Amino acid sequence: MSDLYYDPWDFDIDLDPYPTYRRLRDERPVYYNERHDFWGVSRYADVDAALKDTTRLSSAKGDILEVVMADPVMPPGIFINEDPPLHTIHRAIVSRAFTPKKMRAIEDKIRAFCVACLDPLVGGDRFDFVVDLGAELPMRTIGMLAGIPDAEQPAVREHANEVLRNEAGKPMKIKKDQYFRGDMFGEYVDWREKNPSDDLITELLDVEFEDETGTTRKLTKQELVVFLAVVAGAGVETTGRLFGWMGKVLAEHPDQRKELAQDHTMIPMAIEELLRFEPPGPHVARYVATDDVTFQEQVVPAGSALLMMLASANRDERHFEDPDRFDIHRKPGGHLTFGRGAHFCVGSPLARLEGRVALEEVLKRWPEWDIDMAGATRSRTSTVRGWDTMPANLS
Repeated sequence: MSDLYYDPWDFDIDLDPYPTYRRLRDERPVYYNERHDFWGVSRYADVDAALKDTTRLSSAKGDILEVVMADPVMPPGIFINEDPPLHTIHRAIVSRAFTPKKMRAIEDKIRAFCVACLDPLVGGDRFDFVVDLGAELPMRTIGMLAGIPDAEQPAVREHANEVLRNEAGKPMKIKKDQYFRGDMFGEYVDWREKNPSDDLITELLDVEFEDETGTTRKLTKQELVVFLAVVAGAGVETTGRLFGWMGKVLAEHPDQRKELAQDHTMIPMAIEELLRFEPPGPHVARYVATDDVTFQEQVVPAGSALLMMLASANRDERHFEDPDRFDIHRKPGGHLTFGRGAHFCVGSPLARLEGRVALEEVLKRWPEWDIDMAGATRSRTSTVRGWDTMPANLS
């Protein structure tokens, strides 16, 4: 048996990481990578505990492994890269955009975007789950929420896509002194100040809150611009990857796809199982801040970078029965794809809504399809796992 090795930048491992994850869980549940100097946890119980531990495991250096290791200068407003109490304050502001009431209000618009993507393809013999849907629907939805003009939306998508790319086998290059900037959103903010509307930018311009010093104030332009960059990046890139897996996994399970086509009430459960089975964001990272932490009697020293393997936890047989089986009848809940605790994904209601509406609309038009795997291309990114194309041949 070969020596056990894992890193998230190894493209061969990433093509099908699940056998490696299984070995990690069984043989080295607390793993140290000497080449890149990081630790990793792969079992459900350990990943779950690590996600909830905001006291010893800090997000302040980032939540992407190579960012944590580079320790860049963080501008204010990257709420996903903050710890409580600052994170709590900023998250509460952003979460206003994703309330159940807001989701109900935008469902019809998301469906209209979806119909506009799919209807021109009806009658044809090909449809690409990523190019025709995954690249379009999340971009249009975030554009609508944030008030970004239609003509500008592809640039936002390209930027979100570009910043997460890495050369095969190598970590992303991180600029230590200017890691995260939302420059491209500055002009939208300026324009919205003069032309308020019913969108997230206008809402964030008006919001007053008490900051960590006890001062009641509005967001600075820098905070607002970075907020938008975070929401757009997460909303476009990770949600977009879900659609490629949707096409592939359901083509591989035609009996379950047939059930969904006949009974749309099962679609929310299918989306949950899809998120567990092939999570678009397979891992997140933390920095071991003050004290050593211990998992499985193994000490991870303070000052370490720690990788939490969400995709491995989602396939841990210690927690899930027959975890390598895709099963739309599986009791929903329990997967760690959206995280846990204080940093639970604020946009998860939107991702679920887009996934459900998209699958409903696809199945209305094409209850059956076959995937052209020879024409499918993987996206080379270490932080988001998915496809750049996933073409389907339509029955």
